[in-house]
Amino acid sequence: MGLGHMRRNLLIAQALAQSPLQPNILMIAGAYEAKAFAIPRGVDCLSLPALRKEPDGGYQSRSLDLPLDEVVAVRAAAIRAALQAFSPDVLIVDNVPRGAIRELDPALQHLRDRGATRCVLGLRDVLDEPEAVRREWSQGTNEDAIRDYYDAVWIYGDRAVFDPVREYRLSDHVADKVRYTGYFDRRARFEGAASEATYRALADLGLPPGRLILCMAGGGQDGARLTEALSQADLPPETNGVILTGPYMPAEVRRTLRDRAARNPRLKVLEFVPEPRLLVGCADRAITMGGYNTVSEILSFGKSALIVPRVSPRREQLIRAERLRNLGLVDVLHPEKLTSSALSEWLADDNRRVPLAREMIDFNGLSRLPALLEETLSMQFGSRRSRAELACEGKI
Repeated sequence: MGLGHMRRNLLIAQALAQSPLQPNILMIAGAYEAKAFAIPRGVDCLSLPALRKEPDGGYQSRSLDLPLDEVVAVRAAAIRAALQAFSPDVLIVDNVPRGAIRELDPALQHLRDRGATRCVLGLRDVLDEPEAVRREWSQGTNEDAIRDYYDAVWIYGDRAVFDPVREYRLSDHVADKVRYTGYFDRRARFEGAASEATYRALADLGLPPGRLILCMAGGGQDGARLTEALSQADLPPETNGVILTGPYMPAEVRRTLRDRAARNPRLKVLEFVPEPRLLVGCADRAITMGGYNTVSEILSFGKSALIVPRVSPRREQLIRAERLRNLGLVDVLHPEKLTSSALSEWLADDNRRVPLAREMIDFNGLSRLPALLEETLSMQFGSRRSRAELACEGKI
């Protein structure tokens, strides 16, 4: 789920598909927007009936008028059928070991019984505040799932910024499987072959000459306040503003933003760009929410950025933003202090230095992925022992 998750995994797929291993890669995505992205050769994508995350952290069906348990059952059956037919050598699972609502359980058990597929859990750098993660992982028996089903855990970050093993006090049997990839260099995304849709989006901006301020709200579901504040902020002289709302932003908010842009020749509003890295590359400064994908993209391009993080229902974005601010790499504005005046003040300060993120943080994650995949392929089967098996042998 989420545009950031899709784009991150497409980047992983690209890095692996273009490596000497040249694997065939089938992606299973949690929303149909995955098909809107440029997909590299050797990769295909199956999209599942989508879920929508509620403000309280719960889930509902996004499009189908069906009870949640029926949608989850369809997702679970589709995942298992795809894996059974595709018969992968390696399964890389994103973010949650058992799926959003445990829809991965049947597939993981099938793969374990089959005994021919290694399983990798991929995690972003920050999940949430430690107490919340420990509580959620305990309730979801995530560590048990990692012990029983997974051969490796790849953390897409640099422990100099945030060390999940230490911060979340992960158990030894999980920590032993952890490999830190480093962050991903987003400049490598389809280098020399960016999508035609992105080129059209850039050409169609029709903005006058000047500097560019880019405002990104992720998928947009909770980005209304940020984009509305930027649309009413005072842009510095000879400066253009581009707001990327995301496809999930409420329609009435998008209409308001478009109306304001129609009255301001230096302001443009875009709903969705399949490959926003060219916008990031062209921007002089950025004002964004604090999602993993957006922040790492801005840092890899060396942009001066103001992060206005989400603080509910998870504090992941706030923690990431504060850690990066402490390293001197970004500025942070708490959403409680978000106003158009606060954004105008930040934009008016021309003394912001360009951050040296690439000199301070490991951005070699993409180049490490093929070797990590080879390491996973070389692992011996049978190393994942269930709690019941270990109990029978007196080992727990």
